[in-house]
Amino acid sequence: MASDLAGRERRKLRIRRKISGKAERPRLSIFRSGRHVYAQVVNDADGKTLAAASTLSRDLKGSLENDNKTDAAKKVGALIAKICLERKIDKVVFDRNGYLYHGRVKALADAARAAGLEF
Repeated sequence: MASDLAGRERRKLRIRRKISGKAERPRLSIFRSGRHVYAQVVNDADGKTLAAASTLSRDLKGSLENDNKTDAAKKVGALIAKICLERKIDKVVFDRNGYLYHGRVKALADAARAAGLEF
């Protein structure tokens, strides 16, 4: 099955074999499209999304108009950390979802760490 998948999908499966979100340490998963970046905190044991944020979130919608994509990813990282800390989640496992740890992915992760998430 994995032989016919694209490169990012193969990397994603390889990563997901090694990490999973538990109740005490859920998984912070990101997705980036051409225009937007999304982050969600998932408890894989229960199959539940505990928190989510994106560049389309109501909290960020008006403040991103003059930002480039990397700055927008930083704001999403800070927002997801704020939501997690409000819900008493302070430790997560970072899932880069097959993307290289560079650019928007790195900016989101660094902003989440700076805002208080531990991973």
